[in-house]
Order: sequence, then C-alpha cells, then structure tokens
Amino acid sequence: MSRAMYIAAGGALATAVSFGPARIGFGLFLPQFRETFELTTRQSGFIASSAFGGFLIALVLAGYLSARFGPRLPVVLGSLAALAGMSIVALAGNTLMLAIGIVLAATSAGCCWSPFNNAAERGIADDRKNRALSIISTGTTGGIAGAGLLALGVAWFNQEWRLAWWLFALLALLSSLGNFRALARLPDTPNNEPVRLTTQLRRLCQLRALPLYAIALSFGISSGIYLSFTVDHVMRAGGLPGLAAELSGPIMYIAMGIGGVAGLATAEIHSRIGMTALVRTLFVLSAISLLAAGLAPTSWPLLILSALLQGSCIMTLSAIFSFWSDRLFPELAAVSFTAVLVIYALGNIIGPAAAGSVAATLGMNITFAITAGLSLLTAVLFRERIGRTT
Repeated sequence: MSRAMYIAAGGALATAVSFGPARIGFGLFLPQFRETFELTTRQSGFIASSAFGGFLIALVLAGYLSARFGPRLPVVLGSLAALAGMSIVALAGNTLMLAIGIVLAATSAGCCWSPFNNAAERGIADDRKNRALSIISTGTTGGIAGAGLLALGVAWFNQEWRLAWWLFALLALLSSLGNFRALARLPDTPNNEPVRLTTQLRRLCQLRALPLYAIALSFGISSGIYLSFTVDHVMRAGGLPGLAAELSGPIMYIAMGIGGVAGLATAEIHSRIGMTALVRTLFVLSAISLLAAGLAPTSWPLLILSALLQGSCIMTLSAIFSFWSDRLFPELAAVSFTAVLVIYALGNIIGPAAAGSVAATLGMNITFAITAGLSLLTAVLFRERIGRTT
C-alpha cells in the first residue's frame, strides 16, 4: 500500500472514531445514561458542554503538538484518549465517572482532524493530496452512521449499552495502532521556523474574517444542542411510531451520516451559487432541521428529514470552514482553520449548557424553536464580505 493510502486510511479511521462515537456518543446514548445514572436535563447539558470544552482544549493542544513534533503524536494521543475515555464510560458506576469518560473521549476529536492536513502536506504528492483528504473527510459521516448502526444492533439484540462502548473502544485501539504505523513514515519533526503567535493572532483578527467566525459560532451553538438533546427528546416523546423507543436514536444517526455525504459536493455547489447563497441556504436548512426535531419528534418523515438535513449541514459547513479559512489566510492555513474550529467549539460549549437550563424551565420544544430562530437570524444577517476585502 502506498504512503498516501496509509495516511488516508488511517485518517478515515481516526476521524470515524473521534467524530463518530467519541464526539456524538453521549447524545446518542443519553436516554440510556439518564436511566442508569438518573441524570437531570441540566446535568446532561453540563456534561455535553464539558465534552465540547475538552474538544476545544484538544484543538489548541493538537495545533501546538503537530507544529512541534509532527502529526503522529497528536493523532495517536487523540486515539488513545478515545480508547481510555470509552473504556471509562463502559465501566462507569456513577455520574462523575461517566462525565470523565465522556470528556476524555471527546478530546480525541480535537486531536484527530487538523493534524492530517499537516500529514497530507508533508507526506502526499500534490496530485494525490485532494483525493486523500476527501477519503479522510468521509470518516466523519462513516463514524456517525456507524455509531448509529452499532447502537441499533445493540438495542435490537437487547444488549446493554456498555457493550457498544467496549466495541467503540476496540475501534479506538485499532486507530491508535494503525496511525502509529501510517504516520511513522513521516519525519518526526517538521522543518518549520518557530511560530510567532502574536503575529498570527494579529493577522487572524481582521474584519474580513468576521462572517466566517460568526457562522462558526452560530452553528457551533445549534449543532451542539442538536447532537446533545435530539435523541433524548425523541425518546421522551415516545419514539418513532411502530418502533421500539430505544431504536429511534440509532435510526436518526444513521440518517444523519447518510445526509453528511452531501458535504462531498460542497466545492462544486459553492462554485455554482457562491458563498452567500450557500451559507444562507444551509442555515435555513439547519432551522428546518431543528424545528422538525423539536416540534414533531414522533413523525417518521419529519424526523428523518431533520437528521438528513442536520448531517448535510454539519459536513458542508465543515468543508466551508476548511477552504474559506485557507482562502482568507493562505499563509496561515493550518492555524486559521484551527482558529475557526476553536470558535465552533466555543459554540458547542455555550449551546448545550444554555439549552439544558432553558429546557428545564420552558421545555425542549421551545428550546429547539429558539435555536432554530438563531439559525434563521444567521441566514438573514449573513454577508460574505464586510468592509475592505481582497
């Protein structure tokens, strides 16, 4: 197997584990966690926000480690964090142990994304780089759908939820071993000059980047709420008609993963309709997804539509974050992408914590409706360019 395929395969597995069960597993299994650990809505929101906080911290750490030591160290550490966190969740006997495992597992998502841009830059020829990065990006959709399929199988055969988390941990172990080998082909230390952080921050804090940062924050809030609470909201409403309640969540996540395939066409759609129309459309679709899940949690067509739309929004906006940051700051491609992801992660932290408090007072239906309003407001206010641009 060529070096490019080793890196691509390792990257796809790492993103599948870290952005699949490690990052969204808490929301997928929240109904079971509620039953086992007697979690309140506020506690659930706090754990979800803490997990996204771990994601944020890991993003910053991965950027430093990748620049200092190369991509292998953060990716392997991230996979090991997923392994440890998932194992702790599977063994958890109380709420604190559950929270520690969830947060530790979620840090893997911060470690296992941006380093592969570095790996592709250093280890793959230019004519094969885009293909390799495309393969790596499909790991996210595969991980979300795969987590849903595994959860579906566990529920279908009446197995305890802990079995699913042991299987997730096994996949994390495979990712650790696979990427230790795949990324060992690269030099341990990149030949880059020391990074001047203050200079980079000054360049990143420009008015022309404000629209990108704004949509990252807005979607971070809404997607964090959706991923954390939708499955629990559906099950509390009774689940999908004609289906055991515990099967509703896995079905949704499978649909979400399928919807994410639309993200592969982001560049082509952007070239046809432009950034402003594309972003506005995505945030309108995000609002529809939130309203459908919030107001019709027992409707087969609306709930499947909601999951498909949310999956497509997640993957398409992820692609936009990547190539728009690269276009704005080509000399700081990796750093600017990490900066956008940090803002997105801040939204992930704010959203679930706020939603947990609001839902405790107003109910989850209203919480989803308010979040949909945020997406609609973002669509209305969005402009690609503000002030002087290049």
